[in-house]
Order: sequence, then C-alpha cells, then structure tokens
Amino acid sequence: MSASSPPGLVVRGFTPPLRLADFRLLALDMDSTLINIECVDEIAAAAGRKAEVAAITESAMRGEITDYKESLRQRVALLKGVPVSALHAVYERRLQLNPGAETLVRAAQSAGLKTLLVSGGFTFFTDRIRDRLGIDFTRSNVLGVHDGALTGAMIDQPWGDICDGEEKKRMLLTTCAQLHIEPTRAIAVGDGANDLPMMSVAGLSVAYHAKPKVREQAMVAINDGGLDRLLELVRP
Repeated sequence: MSASSPPGLVVRGFTPPLRLADFRLLALDMDSTLINIECVDEIAAAAGRKAEVAAITESAMRGEITDYKESLRQRVALLKGVPVSALHAVYERRLQLNPGAETLVRAAQSAGLKTLLVSGGFTFFTDRIRDRLGIDFTRSNVLGVHDGALTGAMIDQPWGDICDGEEKKRMLLTTCAQLHIEPTRAIAVGDGANDLPMMSVAGLSVAYHAKPKVREQAMVAINDGGLDRLLELVRP
C-alpha cells in the first residue's frame, strides 16, 4: 500500500490526488461493480438453479474458467423457460446501485466525462441502468425470448456474439476513438477477471471489492466503502 493510501484503498503506480477532469471517459462493469448483484445468478433463482449457476459465475470471475463465453452459454442454457416476469422481479426487488455508484457517476458527468457501461450481463438490465443514470454508451448481451420465456440462448448482435473481456476492451478502445481521446484518458472500473483486458488499456484501472487476481493488477483497489471512495484519490 502506498504511504498516501487512505485506509481501505490500495494505490499503485501513481501519487494521489489526480484530477477527474484530466480524464474524459469513465468505463464501468455492471454486475457486482455498479450494482449489488450478479443478475444471471438471481434469474437462475427463479428456476431453482441459483447455486449451480452462481458456482460457475464465481469461478469465471476468479479467472479459473478461461473461456468466459462458454461459461456464460452454460449459465444461460440453465435459464431456459424462466419467464420474463422473473427479470422484472430481479430488477425491482433485488437490484440496487452499489454504495457511492451514483455519486461517482454524477461527479464524472459534472467534470465532463462521458460514461460507458460494459457488461457480460444482459441488455434487460444495462438499458435500465443506462436510462436511470444517463449513461452515454453501453455494451452487453441480449437474452433470447419466445412466448414470454427465456430460450436458454443469447442473440448475436452486429458487433459479435457475447460481450466477454476482449469485447469490453474493444468497446473501451472504440469509444475512446469515437471521442478522439487516448485510452490513457479513460478510467476503467471492475471486479472480475473479465474486466482485466479493459483495465489493462485504461489510464487508470480500479478494482472494486474485487477478486484477488483483479485487486493485484489494478492501480487502485477499493476494498472498503463505496465506489465514491475513488473521489478521495481522483478529485472532482
């Protein structure tokens, strides 16, 4: 830990404070980063398969499963037959923004940063969080639906099939190019192994209550408190 790190924060590779206004993009993972749950696990609860799906999710986030796409296909296949109403119930009853999430996003927006939500989760949730927080760009996966129930598959999109770690990285770089900025002017925040590719190209990488592999590689690790603790190091 840096001598300048407040309790519960680990800082590597720079001396705080930085200026938020020196960055132009804030890129955020969704599940267990911006929000409090892993959506796929909570949907699986409606099918009575939460423990089975959550075990795969945990292994994937720790980096123990190297093929993220296949792990997600396995989990989504177990959701076949779950009614779409269950997704509404997850959003309304289980999903909450993590502590400090809205404060951090609003501070970034006030400082002139664009915001990007990249998720290995699903558009059902990212679209709602986008609208709730006024996020500029999103990328996530589309669940197949037929007759009001999940098909157990995902729908290919113009950019590809599944938003995995490499797609998160590609989306961050594409967004930077669209904004005419270098990736060094992006902040990337995540908690799982599939966030490491985008974190590796950002100017500032932030691990939020993250898996050990992610904490070890991030420039900032928030181990206690909310997302807004980043503002102790990167001042508005």
